[in-house]
Amino acid sequence: MKKNNVYETLARNLSCLSMGIPFKEGLGDILKENLTKKEAAAALTMPTTVIPLKVTSIDTLDPPDGMTRNELERHLKNLSDKGMVFSAEAEDGSPGYALLHNGFGFPQTFFWKGEDTPHARKMAKMVSKYFNSKMSREIHDTDPKAYRYIPVGKTIQSAPQSVLPFNLMEKVIEDARGIALGHCPCRVGFALVGGGCDHPTEVCMKFNDMASFVIDKGFAREITKTEALEVIKLAEEHGLVHFVDNTEGEIQHNCNCCGCACWNVGAIRRRSTPRDAIMATYFIRETDIDKCIGCGACADICPVDAVNMSADDVSETDTDWCIGCGVCVTACPTDAIAMVYRKDKTQGLPAQTFGDLHELISIYRKNKIKPATIGLNLKKSVRDG
Repeated sequence: MKKNNVYETLARNLSCLSMGIPFKEGLGDILKENLTKKEAAAALTMPTTVIPLKVTSIDTLDPPDGMTRNELERHLKNLSDKGMVFSAEAEDGSPGYALLHNGFGFPQTFFWKGEDTPHARKMAKMVSKYFNSKMSREIHDTDPKAYRYIPVGKTIQSAPQSVLPFNLMEKVIEDARGIALGHCPCRVGFALVGGGCDHPTEVCMKFNDMASFVIDKGFAREITKTEALEVIKLAEEHGLVHFVDNTEGEIQHNCNCCGCACWNVGAIRRRSTPRDAIMATYFIRETDIDKCIGCGACADICPVDAVNMSADDVSETDTDWCIGCGVCVTACPTDAIAMVYRKDKTQGLPAQTFGDLHELISIYRKNKIKPATIGLNLKKSVRDG
């Protein structure tokens, strides 16, 4: 990457975001393939201090030298249409724009459509070369974590009425203002570089603000809540792992992951990343040995290979690697397995809303300290802010 060019400058800006895209060799090349120099200059007008999906009004952005305000707006709209910046209506009613944080469009917009095109193939090759497990750990080295695994609802060891609602995909769907369905960028990208597996790809759901964006730009299609429940059913039938934003409400993401291709489950399955390094895990498997018949179905289906059969044909769980997804429960013919809360975790989540969560992550990034050590007033100040 040549020094001091507009693509390097933009790459450095992206690395400053709270869910930043690390400044590494290859990022500038990806940007150059997707942005003109003028578009990159336009992107540099957006702040790097805002949380994901927080737009800035076009009226408050200063055009760079040699660019009129109308040209700035045209370039930002083009970038939004290409999925290289996020857009939504700003608080003042004007068009608003924001840089893409990692996981909130970058690099997903290249693959959400599920298309096999020359450009998609080129991006898949460049993205696979740029991203790796070490980089995922760097991006997600935050406290709190941005995402959490959410178990298959019927697998939680508790009466249905006592399960905290934010631990149920059904509740996430019920509360959503809008829902979009796209293709899994991990499996699509994996297939484009010669990999692939038999798991379905059109199971990646976005909610609320994220849904509005991807529907408007044609990266995903709008679906009903009934259809969303069918997607969850399909994912569970194929042994896929649910993850969502690590917050109680205003959830934007639901990915349904496999151990073959996905950046988090796959890394854990390969033991290249410790379980708790990139994703919050609140549940763990518990087995009723008296009910276990030693069939091995749970060991076969575990997406992270955390279950083995003992010499006595009894299932054994490696609790250092179990992600509490509940996939094994659905395969057990004798109801010998349940998901229980981890004893070293509280049952609550770090934030009530998506915005609160990412304000906490932003504070952590800036101060390199755990927000929890500051005290409970932090959450209150963020929410009241």
